[in-house]
Amino acid sequence: MDLLSLRYFRAVARREHISRAAEELRVAQPSVSRTLARLEAELGVPLFDRQGRTIRLNRYGAAFLRRVERALDELDVGRRELADAAGPDRGSLALAAETLLPLAGLLGDYRTAHPGVAVRLHQSTPAAMLDQLRAREVDYCVASQPLTAPGLDTVRLRREEVQLVVPAGHRLAGRDRVTVADLRTEPFITTRTGHWQRDLLERLFAPTGQRPVVCCEGDEPGVTLHLIRAGIGVGLAPAAARDVTAGEPVAWVPIDAPGCHRTLSLVRRADSYLSPAAARFRDLAVAHFAAAGGPAPDPRG
Repeated sequence: MDLLSLRYFRAVARREHISRAAEELRVAQPSVSRTLARLEAELGVPLFDRQGRTIRLNRYGAAFLRRVERALDELDVGRRELADAAGPDRGSLALAAETLLPLAGLLGDYRTAHPGVAVRLHQSTPAAMLDQLRAREVDYCVASQPLTAPGLDTVRLRREEVQLVVPAGHRLAGRDRVTVADLRTEPFITTRTGHWQRDLLERLFAPTGQRPVVCCEGDEPGVTLHLIRAGIGVGLAPAAARDVTAGEPVAWVPIDAPGCHRTLSLVRRADSYLSPAAARFRDLAVAHFAAAGGPAPDPRG
């Protein structure tokens, strides 16, 4: 039994899919299958139930996975501790965020201050972030909506009002504020289910018993402002970004509804190793978003 076979087993066990595990590991599928077969032969029990091409972790595999996760996590932490001890500005930092746009300035400052740290970014949905935290694949998640699970530490970075953005000349453009009832027939440009803009939109409409009219949904929040400006529909954006759209042919209108805000939070596993690189990122993030007159978030994010 070697570390490579344990890592192969963990990847397959997490996904219960050999092809996806092989793709993640960047190795050929037959190599993964042969390694699993050797591991099961060495242990003397099957770790998966197989039906055709479908595999499911069985009770032996689930029990073994708990031990493998713990062992590999300890080895990974040890490797990171040694790398951190070798130099004050070395190591790595892995982050996941629903949208990367609000992080651009922060990450630029971090790289300037700590050029020796290898930074890896993931753009993830909240559900994927929870999986990444559970698997210890990231140090921190920058969440735009609450991440709820046992054993998480959360630091709030910024809470900001969310407003309606409409094209110039729109019937609601001159209003002091609008209600959700005013928006029941408006076509919304938004993201897919799971992202903060879509979840907030659906929460706003939930008390009315109606669903919002969605004319465009996708994975590119950066295009939202352009489509609103073109008159395709309306959308939601953090009000702190209004200055960024100065001079653009759009209007911002407050929404008279409870909970119409976005909260950016920094989330980590409470029991995970906090490397110096991750601790420095946390401190810089808190200072960055707390700074008076700091940069507004991008309205597209």
